[in-house]
Amino acid sequence: MKVIQIGIFETKTRLSELIQQVEQGQVFHITRRGKKVAELRPPPVECLQLSKGCAANDEYWMADDFDDTPEEFDDYV
Repeated sequence: MKVIQIGIFETKTRLSELIQQVEQGQVFHITRRGKKVAELRPPPVECLQLSKGCAANDEYWMADDFDDTPEEFDDYV
């Protein structure tokens, strides 16, 4: 979606409508006299919280060679 610039006064009068659009992913730059002063956007996607044993969960993946030392490190070991 394209970022939309909107003035402070219009933001105040249409806030409920703007929030509905933000929930759909729209981003607004709020301006005062043409200068960007704030941004209205959806919150960042939350990361999954890690917990003990979480690697056994199907949502997590770890490469089979995770523990292997890369060949280019052989001279250092």
